[in-house]
Amino acid sequence: MATKKSKSNKENLMDNKVWGGRFREGTDEIVDRFNASIAFDRNLYSQDIAGSIAYCRMLAKQEIMSQEEAKQIIDALTEIKGEMDRGEFSFDEASEDIHGAVEKALVGKVGSLGEKLHTGRSRNDQVSLDVRLYVREAIGRMIALIKDMQRALIGLAEGNLDLILPGYTHLQRAQPVLLSHHLLAYNEMLKRDRQRFQENLKRVNIMPLGSAALAGSTFDLDRAMVAKELGFDEITKNSMDAVSDRDFVLEFLFASSALMMHMSRMSEEMVIWSSQEFGFINLPDALCTGSSIMPQKKNPDLPELVRGKTGRIYGHLIALLTTMKGLPLTYNKDMQEDKEALFDTVDTVELCLTVMTRLFEEISFDGERMREAVKKGYLAATDLADYLVGKGVTFRQAHEKVGKIVLYAMDEKKELDQLNLEELKTFDEQMEKDVYEWLDPALCIKRREIHGGTGPKGVKKRLKEAKREIET
Repeated sequence: MATKKSKSNKENLMDNKVWGGRFREGTDEIVDRFNASIAFDRNLYSQDIAGSIAYCRMLAKQEIMSQEEAKQIIDALTEIKGEMDRGEFSFDEASEDIHGAVEKALVGKVGSLGEKLHTGRSRNDQVSLDVRLYVREAIGRMIALIKDMQRALIGLAEGNLDLILPGYTHLQRAQPVLLSHHLLAYNEMLKRDRQRFQENLKRVNIMPLGSAALAGSTFDLDRAMVAKELGFDEITKNSMDAVSDRDFVLEFLFASSALMMHMSRMSEEMVIWSSQEFGFINLPDALCTGSSIMPQKKNPDLPELVRGKTGRIYGHLIALLTTMKGLPLTYNKDMQEDKEALFDTVDTVELCLTVMTRLFEEISFDGERMREAVKKGYLAATDLADYLVGKGVTFRQAHEKVGKIVLYAMDEKKELDQLNLEELKTFDEQMEKDVYEWLDPALCIKRREIHGGTGPKGVKKRLKEAKREIET
């Protein structure tokens, strides 16, 4: 009688694969290492188990498995999640992905019954579900953190309502504005960021399970039940699109990139304004660092890092766009590259939001430096032109006359309000003493009570509206 040969290492490895039946030999070790995603997609364990529990309940309701079988599986899955939550679960690096790791642990607890859970589903629709659940949760956190930053900004604006500073174009002093108006500009950006995530959520919250590998399932699955169990608004309508769609991840990455761009702009102004050349803001010592060689230095490292990390988030968006651009329907292994980009984006943006909020809660302003800056740079030039328009001069003519006045003032090393009336009348005889009211920065601001302008009444009204918007 022939002696049965013992299995080779490759054959043993093959037996561990959920798809090993079609192969004559096990995969090479380099394939296992290159192919595996367990090192990072273990982040999806909570979503994977939540989806499996909902799916299991549905299988029992549809009598694809018994209620007793479902109870055993759900109890075991709940136990596995508890172990993972507590850090007691030992992830087997030989597991190809989180789905395989959970299934292996489940079979370890309930035996071959655990293998029933995969009936009617594929890792393709399973991973789509997991990622959608993950992104949905991340969006909820992002929106909450954005609101926190908006509250900090609004609080800063309310606490500095009387401060005036130069508004800039091309980083050149342009016109006087209220600091609170300047801060509320960032609130508008953050409002749009929240809206983008909220719009993204509409396309995230669609349930793909039941699409199976690409063509749907032969089993009578109640997809609507699973969607309701997991809090989805609707179910996908095309199985091929469902398993190959990562638009919702791309939208999330774009919304995150736009948010980071806004935080980078805020950071840029913090860096500039905290410099000795500007001196508009004071950053607390606790949120700055020093130099290893220059004892006098106080460096704005936090906003600089936020500014620097913006390119990293852009990179994730471009990387996934590039990955997806050439993929035929349906699922391709390239799509595994979405996760590390997504996870790092979530972690990075959440940390940046927390840092920026803390900065806005802690910074203070040097009102005197701002007032001094407003006095220089001919910031009332546009108002002077408007004054002449009120006297019947066309705006183009007024613009030219004021330009010549500015040149004259520069030559005389004077500001506009330092020119006497005789000097001003050499450019236009219609100028009277009331012209100096048009050269006062505070009055320049008060004249701009147009909706959306920097007028004090309008800014106070917008502050109240902005506070209400955050809470709705």
